[in-house]
Amino acid sequence: MTANFARPHATPQKPAWHNAFRACSCCRPLALPTQPTRRNFLAGGIAALGLGASAAPAPAQAPAVKARIDVHHHYVPPVHAQALTANRLGAAPQWSLQASLDDMEKAGVKTAVLSLVPPGVWLGNVDQARKLARACNEYGAQLIKDNPGRFGLFAAIPLPDTEGSLHEIEYALDVLKADGIGLFTSYGEKYLGDPAFVPVFEEINRRRAVVYTHPVVPACCGHLGYGMGPSSIEFATDTTRTIASLIYGKGGTAFRCPDIRFIWSHSGGTLPFLIGRFIREQLVKKDPRMPDGPVPIVQKYFYEVAQGNTKEQLAALMQLVPISQVMFGSDFPYRSAVEAVEGLAAYKFSASDLASIDDGNALREIPRLTG
Repeated sequence: MTANFARPHATPQKPAWHNAFRACSCCRPLALPTQPTRRNFLAGGIAALGLGASAAPAPAQAPAVKARIDVHHHYVPPVHAQALTANRLGAAPQWSLQASLDDMEKAGVKTAVLSLVPPGVWLGNVDQARKLARACNEYGAQLIKDNPGRFGLFAAIPLPDTEGSLHEIEYALDVLKADGIGLFTSYGEKYLGDPAFVPVFEEINRRRAVVYTHPVVPACCGHLGYGMGPSSIEFATDTTRTIASLIYGKGGTAFRCPDIRFIWSHSGGTLPFLIGRFIREQLVKKDPRMPDGPVPIVQKYFYEVAQGNTKEQLAALMQLVPISQVMFGSDFPYRSAVEAVEGLAAYKFSASDLASIDDGNALREIPRLTG
């Protein structure tokens, strides 16, 4: 097997996902204005009438068109914030349409592809998750309509509910024209490579769709007590776990569904540092489905740089994947897009490589964003 990394260029505990929303010091949202505008107050009031309400805020004044495309940009529909609060997951991150546009303006971001904050729409109830996914997706689609050229959407689906997820994939991609599907790294004790999720991934593969994946606090490791918030370490590690599950898991998803275009958060988490252990696993297993080992598989995937843009993180990632697989991301409202811009600048990419990261690679995979 040849592995070449050189780049061509006493009370019951809450479930682990409960803590995924309680951000530690490393990923608390940016300080945003706390006084609601009359417009946002009315939007929240409408959403409170029921999970089906999806009216988005009226369009804000769009700043001048910029170049970058942010594929890791969260939004918080009022109906989602209300569901998180009702399920005792704490207050949602402060977010508004204007706050998104302001952060984009500061960093030269032309278009931000929206995705939900952890833990998404699965809060333990099938009916609630289906309604919440639909309401959030319609809210995001309205934001796109009201703000031409400024937003895209990675639609939520109610995984681990297979039937509901298949219905929402159809609605989101065919009716709402979403740009892809937004998933999380794990759902309870199940990772994305679990056999139970195969029907969902087969449908996504049939459509050759983009899947953006964000980490959560895993079921195994929410209360380790090592002195840091669980997201500080476990978010990055959970990304690596779910990639491993796709390649080595019983579902065989990486091989059954080769046409899914996965985007992994935070420069791949700990994957670039642990790839040698992936290689060793294949040396032992000798899986005939990957005669050249796992490296060619992970080199097909895409990686965005939010909270993964220090020189050390970028150096490890660029030893593993070509520049064609790297995209710009901010993690707004937990981080400002300016942080990612400065991190990329400090690494001193060439002008052509930087252009690929800023928007070239995203436009190649999601051509609609040219609008």
